[in-house]
Formats: sequence, C-alpha cells, structure tokens
Amino acid sequence: MSQSGLETPEQVLKFAPREKGRSDGIPLDDAGQAIVAQIRTAADLANQDCDRAMSLAHKLSMELRAAEDRTHQLRAEVELWRNRAARAEEWLRIIQKEIEDKLIVRRSLSGTEDTPLHH
Repeated sequence: MSQSGLETPEQVLKFAPREKGRSDGIPLDDAGQAIVAQIRTAADLANQDCDRAMSLAHKLSMELRAAEDRTHQLRAEVELWRNRAARAEEWLRIIQKEIEDKLIVRRSLSGTEDTPLHH
C-alpha cells in the first residue's frame, strides 16, 4: 500500500486527554465547565442550607421539648394550688359552721332572739 500525503506520522493527531478544568478555548467546553461549576456551587450551597436547616430543626426540637416539660410542671403546680384552694374552702366552711353553731346556740340559749349573724 502506498501512503498518501495525509497519513504521514507528522499529520496524525495523537490521542492526549486534556487535563480537567483546562479548556482549549472551545466555547462549548467553556460553557459545559461553567455549568458544572455552577451545579457544584449550587450543590454546596444546598448542603450548607440543609445543614443550617437541620441545626435549626434540632434547636427548635430542643426548645419544644423544654416548653413541653415546663407545661407539665405548670399543670402540676395548677393542680397543687387547686387542691390547696379546695382544702382552704373546706376549712372556711368548717370554721363558718363552728362560728354559727357556737354563736347561734349560745345566743339562743341566753334568750336573745336577735343574733349578729342574722342581720
């Protein structure tokens, strides 16, 4: 076979992959690299946003748990004060009954019809 003028070793392009990030000035390669860079930047920002969101969610979860605990404590205190108020009301009824019984009985025994409690 004869060699044509196009097949000389000097004219055959050797395969040599380009280094990453290096462009030979071909607009399509530059645009592709720019898009990839933008995608990576967007992914990094999304990861940072996700980390911030997770951190905030954790913080809010802890605050919610603390608020729930405080709510339970306050409900227990309310119940304690309700019980105390009920006992105090019962004691007031007992004291009132004792006063009425003692004063009314003593006054009626002494013959006085008009008692201070019946005005």
